[in-house]
Amino acid sequence: MQNRQLLTIFLILFVDVLGYGLILPLLPYYAKAYGAGEVVIGLIVASYALMQFVGAPLLGRWSDIRGRRPILLISVAGTALGFIILALAEPISFFVLGDKNTTGVHKLILILLFLSRMLDGLTGGNISVAQAYITDVTDEQNRARGLGLMGAAFGLGFILGPAAGGFLSQWGYTVPAWIAFSVSGFNLMMVYLFLPESLTNEKRAAILKASRPKLGFKTMWSTLSRPKVGPLFRLRIGTTLAAGLFPAVFSLYASGKPLSLSTQHAGYVLTYVGLSTAIMQGGMIGFLSKRYKEQQLLLYGTFFLILGLLGWAFTTTIPTLLMAITCFAIGMGLTGTMINSLITKSVDSHETGQILGIGTSYDSLTRIFAPVLGGILLAQVGGIGPGLFGGGIMIGVLIYILRIQESLVPTSETRPQSEP
Repeated sequence: MQNRQLLTIFLILFVDVLGYGLILPLLPYYAKAYGAGEVVIGLIVASYALMQFVGAPLLGRWSDIRGRRPILLISVAGTALGFIILALAEPISFFVLGDKNTTGVHKLILILLFLSRMLDGLTGGNISVAQAYITDVTDEQNRARGLGLMGAAFGLGFILGPAAGGFLSQWGYTVPAWIAFSVSGFNLMMVYLFLPESLTNEKRAAILKASRPKLGFKTMWSTLSRPKVGPLFRLRIGTTLAAGLFPAVFSLYASGKPLSLSTQHAGYVLTYVGLSTAIMQGGMIGFLSKRYKEQQLLLYGTFFLILGLLGWAFTTTIPTLLMAITCFAIGMGLTGTMINSLITKSVDSHETGQILGIGTSYDSLTRIFAPVLGGILLAQVGGIGPGLFGGGIMIGVLIYILRIQESLVPTSETRPQSEP
């Protein structure tokens, strides 16, 4: 039963990310065709992460109260609606304002693009709900394996989505949006037909009795000062920011010296990163988590990220770049999965969804800042800048882990055996 539920969640997340990846690379071109400048394009792309920052804790907390399945249904439906608004932006604008060549039509299309991405971002925090679902259906020995499979679903979705979107765009920018809408509709059907609820009525009643819903920015920031989960969130923020510099600026970095890669070859490198990370999270995490403690794997992952980022900074050839990227992918797979697993074991069951949603919000913040920071480093320091800065952050993370190692022991491992 557990394996079937994990497989269903894997497929749901894979299809979800596939749909997102279909249209993500095309948005700048779509917006530019209707007069958007670099600033507006940047705001359209960032609006998704900004609204996910707002929506993820809400979805996570509501899933603690209402159950995982109904919130997943609502979030997938919201994603589908966002895609159909994107697909219909042109015909809606032409119908409302008539003349295809007016500035008003172009502005309305851009407004609808904003609306589409904001709606998808607001409901796209379902990653926290999926993580909470995995937490519900796995025991602590298999938690890392389950979360690793989720990471693999994301990796594969991001590999195939942009490639498929680029191929489909030859028939117009709206074609990938329609395909993404169809994919989301299929996802909605999968959740409805094949995904049972993971929280029983008794568990939800216990959650409501244990604590009243606490939502808002004050609750989010207060998690950083909590004794168990606070240090893990600080690690997550630092790690996500450092690792996020690579995908944020790699294409721009690769086009310059010393590599001078074409767009196509830069895409191959990013595909290799996604595939390597997916293999680590989907295949190796389960094997490793049975042989090593999560705190140890977190240390190893941090060390590999340092090697990968510093190797990226100082690489001058394709072979050395691939070696650095392999270390980077191993580190990404280990650190992300271990931090999430430790977080779920360091909070009470009545707040799992909310806490994971807050984690997704912090990730969204890094996706807003990483491209800006990476661009500044490239411009001011050169190609060595992003990797060197990211490696420096991870050295700080490693020192922090060594200082707080004892506090990283999950709460469940420090409780008396008689406690639930």
